[in-house]
Amino acid sequence: MQIADLPALNASLNAISAVCLTAGYVLIRGGQRVLHKRCMLGALVASTAFLTSYVIYHANTGSRPFPGHGPIRTVYFGILITHVVLAVTILPLALTTTARGLRAQYVRHVRIARWTLPLWRYVSVTGVVIYLMLYRLY
Repeated sequence: MQIADLPALNASLNAISAVCLTAGYVLIRGGQRVLHKRCMLGALVASTAFLTSYVIYHANTGSRPFPGHGPIRTVYFGILITHVVLAVTILPLALTTTARGLRAQYVRHVRIARWTLPLWRYVSVTGVVIYLMLYRLY
């Protein structure tokens, strides 16, 4: 694998995280605590691998300018700005939510998970969208 392959890997890791988060939500709604825990830890592992790969890629290449013009540029930056702001926010939320779940502090876990899940899923999905727009649209 080369540095140039990392954006596709990053998008894949974001997609895996989104699938794990969604599956974990469905499982906990169905009362499947053990499988829920596995899926949520899978999402955390995928997101951690993403962050590591992301930092390696950008430390070696810098940023890539968006090549699009017109209304698509506005759409791209709207998605990018919300993605970046929420990505910074999601790290402490995800770690706090995970810690509370692992410590069996379920009432506190659920209270924060109601915020963490939709934000984390948004960040994961928009990560894939940003990749597609930046590397595959043009």
